[in-house]
Amino acid sequence: MRLGPQISQATGRTRNWILYDYLQVNGGAERLAITLADSLPGFSLGVSGIYDSFAGTGDLRGVTPVAPGAPLCWLPRVPRALATFGLGYPAIEQADCVIYSGVYAPLAVARQAGGRKIHYCHTPPRFAFDRHDEYVQRAPAPLRPALRLAIRRYRRSYLESLGAMDTVLVNSHHVRERLARLTGIAAQVVYPPIDLAGFRFLGQEDYYLSVGRLEPNKRVDRIIAAFRAMPGKKLVVASGGSELARLAALAASARNIAVLGWQSQASMARLIGNAIAVIYIPSDEDFGMSAVEAMAAGKPVIGVDEGGLRESIIDGKTGIMLHFDPDETALCAAITELTAEAAANMRLACERRARDFSAARFVSAFRALIT
Repeated sequence: MRLGPQISQATGRTRNWILYDYLQVNGGAERLAITLADSLPGFSLGVSGIYDSFAGTGDLRGVTPVAPGAPLCWLPRVPRALATFGLGYPAIEQADCVIYSGVYAPLAVARQAGGRKIHYCHTPPRFAFDRHDEYVQRAPAPLRPALRLAIRRYRRSYLESLGAMDTVLVNSHHVRERLARLTGIAAQVVYPPIDLAGFRFLGQEDYYLSVGRLEPNKRVDRIIAAFRAMPGKKLVVASGGSELARLAALAASARNIAVLGWQSQASMARLIGNAIAVIYIPSDEDFGMSAVEAMAAGKPVIGVDEGGLRESIIDGKTGIMLHFDPDETALCAAITELTAEAAANMRLACERRARDFSAARFVSAFRALIT
């Protein structure tokens, strides 16, 4: 974990805050929190930590995250976030407005004495709700009873925290429906901010691009399998995650596949801007900022007809939507169909669609809430 010039100690003097769990990777939720801190005058960004995997790839845009001091530095990432926010985050006690984002940061609302309390929900935490049993089964059997108890306590605190908010926002209609079903809370949809200026059409080289985080639910292994079956087509995988070693090994014998790991924001913009198309097929995605960033660069997306992707990709116009739970055969067919020429013909439609999710619209929605 890096605690250096880009992160400062909480002082308690700031009256307006954006609280986010932690800066671990250059993901959509991280970019969203930074966009808010950069765009709302007088707001500071509070996190439990900033980690090397983010420090080497993320773009802070001049924002200086604020974190607790040395007493919590020794804790692993998730316990540190739980301690940072679950114990209260003293700097927000007298805040005029706090925007909470993430799954651990909202726990700090109990410490906020007054002022506006706004929660931006990316997803009801799956480990505590609809995928609880799956997460528990991953743990060694002797630890499962303690894990169940810990998750139960967290779920109770999370629900209490959401109940204390003045306003709850969500990143898609899909998440609004999940949140209502799982918690009974009604929320307002505010789509995430897309940096239209940061993603541009730069040309068209001879590769397709996978941008999904290397986690099981992103199904990048199926994308790699499809390109292993099509050695005449090239794939670049530009992301990292817990499955990096396994997926790199899966692709190692295929000369047409390059697994690059996490990339800087500038590198991602170049890779997207020069690709034929982007492939993004996560399971039950909450929204999927990566798909819209691709469209902002004029690149169509091979996506999947699940979750939040239904709200951004227009089948046949800004990409190809595969049926639920696509297999290698379906992927191969879509890649074959989306030739360089076909992708180029979708450019203008992609760019027009991306404008519906601009950062300006996102920031305007928050300014209306806090003024």
